[in-house]
Amino acid sequence: MEQTCLQYALTEEERKAFEETGYLIVENALSPEHVAALTNEVDRIFDENVKAGHDTTKALFHPNFIPDHEMFLDLVDYEKILPKVWGILGWNIYLYHAHMIVTPPTGQQPTDKTFGWHQDSGRMNVEMESEPRPRMSIKVAYFLSDLTEAGRGNFWIVPNSHLNNSMNRPESGSGQLEGAIPVCVKPGTAVFFDRRLWHSASPNWSDITRKVLFYGYGYRWIRTKDDMTVQSLWSKADPIRRQLLGAGTNCNGYYTPTEEDVPLREWLKEYSPSQVK
Repeated sequence: MEQTCLQYALTEEERKAFEETGYLIVENALSPEHVAALTNEVDRIFDENVKAGHDTTKALFHPNFIPDHEMFLDLVDYEKILPKVWGILGWNIYLYHAHMIVTPPTGQQPTDKTFGWHQDSGRMNVEMESEPRPRMSIKVAYFLSDLTEAGRGNFWIVPNSHLNNSMNRPESGSGQLEGAIPVCVKPGTAVFFDRRLWHSASPNWSDITRKVLFYGYGYRWIRTKDDMTVQSLWSKADPIRRQLLGAGTNCNGYYTPTEEDVPLREWLKEYSPSQVK
C-alpha cells in the first residue's frame, strides 16, 4: 500500500456526515475507464448465469465474486476507498462479505408496494440487547450503472435511521418508510452505509440494467456472511491485503491480534499514527 492513499483519508466533514446520516456518497471513486472494465466482467458473469438458467427478469445476487477477476480483488484495498473504511471502523478489519447484484428491467409497471426494508446482519439485530445496536460493519457499494433517476432499481435508504432499532412500516403494505429516499447516483460513485441504516432494494421499472458491487467490511472477529473462497488468494497477496482477505496467525489473533495479524495497524503506526488507537 502506497502512502499516496492517505490523501483520500476520511475528512472530519465526511465523518460527521456519516455519523449523523448513516451513509456517505463519494462521487468519481471510479473513472469511466474503470467502470467500463468492471462492467465487462459483470456482464460476463451475468451471461454465464443466464446460460446456466438464470431468469433474466429477476435480479442476480452473486456472492463471493472477488476471485472471479483481479479487478474485483483490487477494489478490496482500493486506495481511494480503504482509508475511509479504516477511518470509520479502525484497523482491525477485513472483508467479511461481498456480493454483486445485477437487476434487469422487470417489464412491469411501477407500484407503491412497500419494499423489503431491513437492517443488515440478520440475527445480529435480534440477539444484540443494546439500543441502538452497535455498528459492527459497513458496506461500500460501487455503482456501475446510471442511476441518476429513480425507478431504475435504485437502492433506497432512510437517512438518519441507523440509530433506530425499529421502524414503523405502512400497515396497508403500500408506501415506504417515513423519510425514505432513492439513492440516485451516476456511474463510478461509491456509497458507504452503516449496516444499521434502514434500506431496501427496489424493482427496476426502467429499461436500464442496474449493476452494483458491494464490499462489506467488518471487524476481524465477525464470521464471513457468505461462503468466501478468497483463501486461495492469500499466497499472492501483500500483508495488508491478506489481512483484508481474512488471514490470521490463529483463532485468538482475531480477538487479540499480534503484529503479524494486523499489518494495517503497523502500517498506520508508521505513516499515520494519529489513526491508531
